[in-house]
Amino acid sequence: AGKILMQAQVLTWKCLLCVPAGMLLADFLSGLIHWSADTWGSESMPILGKRLLHPFRVHHINPADFLRRQFIDTNGDVAFLAIPVLVAAFWIPLDSESMVATAMFVTAFSSVGLMTNQIHQWAHMRRAPLPVRWLQRTGLILSHDAHEKHHYPPYVQNYCIATGWCNRPLQAIRFFSRLEAMITRLTGLEPRHDEQQFAEAVFSEKRAS
Repeated sequence: AGKILMQAQVLTWKCLLCVPAGMLLADFLSGLIHWSADTWGSESMPILGKRLLHPFRVHHINPADFLRRQFIDTNGDVAFLAIPVLVAAFWIPLDSESMVATAMFVTAFSSVGLMTNQIHQWAHMRRAPLPVRWLQRTGLILSHDAHEKHHYPPYVQNYCIATGWCNRPLQAIRFFSRLEAMITRLTGLEPRHDEQQFAEAVFSEKRAS
């Protein structure tokens, strides 16, 4: 009986650790995607240009624009990718410790990933819904104050927009700036090379309308 109890305790702790690990990976990937959209490519690129790069870059020029987006528009693209992964987690057989741990990791990862854009939108609200504000205060999801740091030119910090847990360590080791320097050395591409041109085009379009 003692051995069974000890095994159950090990299983519980290992599985519980998989939840923050999955959330952490979702936060890191949110930052990697956000950084990629802010830094490389052009809005004229097929598919990704309009669906990914353009919204992120307009968002820097006019952060309040994000608050006007409806639920489906905010979350649809992420749901298209995250929901199949979340559904797959329920098909993982729970017949061993490693499978239970895997199921919990995948569920935590895809659940937070699914909510990333919604969490990002909440982080822009001065007064988010009360339960959301509690989650922000406890540090379980990205807070308004933490995300505000990203919205100061040149917009090169605090890219992670799910839990925000990765922002401080990534900033401390200059992860993204070093990655940019490496890519520039290898390819000759310059980060944010069209940022000024894009901003001028958006302002011109806004004035014309």
